[in-house]
Amino acid sequence: MKLYGSTTSPYARRIQVYCLENKIDVQCVFLDIFDQQDRNTLISLNPTRKIPMLEDDQHVIFDSGVIQHYLAVKYNLPILTWTQHNQLSIINSCNDSFVELLLSQRSGLNIHDDVLFFNLQHERTIETLLVLEEQVANNQFNTFDYPAISLYCLLDWICFRKLFDLTQFEHLSKFRQCYQTHSHVIINDPRQ
Repeated sequence: MKLYGSTTSPYARRIQVYCLENKIDVQCVFLDIFDQQDRNTLISLNPTRKIPMLEDDQHVIFDSGVIQHYLAVKYNLPILTWTQHNQLSIINSCNDSFVELLLSQRSGLNIHDDVLFFNLQHERTIETLLVLEEQVANNQFNTFDYPAISLYCLLDWICFRKLFDLTQFEHLSKFRQCYQTHSHVIINDPRQ
């Protein structure tokens, strides 16, 4: 099996950590999606032009959530509950908005302009972080399962990209600190 991703993608990182946590042997293929040759590889395998994607025999699976489900079924691992799916929806929404803001910044746009698109992204990031803060405070991420792995990868990526000061979120900050020294997140730290 080959997992295509990048060294900095929080979505690829969550699958890498999930595989390590569950002793799933997968070869990681890192792509620079802005390099034309790597982009051609991505386009040839994935019409969404996004990472991560998993290649297993004749199957190419897109999207981190679908990849996780595929691996859980293949290796007879626990399937996510509806509550966990909802947690992932919140995490993904937050992550997607931060990605949109980062790409906008890199495109030379001022993300602090009073523009509907930017306003919606900022609103979504704050609201989802508030909900996640409450969920962590209520002990809803006590097991380092796929939703918790995904939350960690989001929070660490926000800090890595310097997109937001998380210190105002006490429980999210403590959650991130708790797992920073976990061996499986150290292995694929984007700062290395």
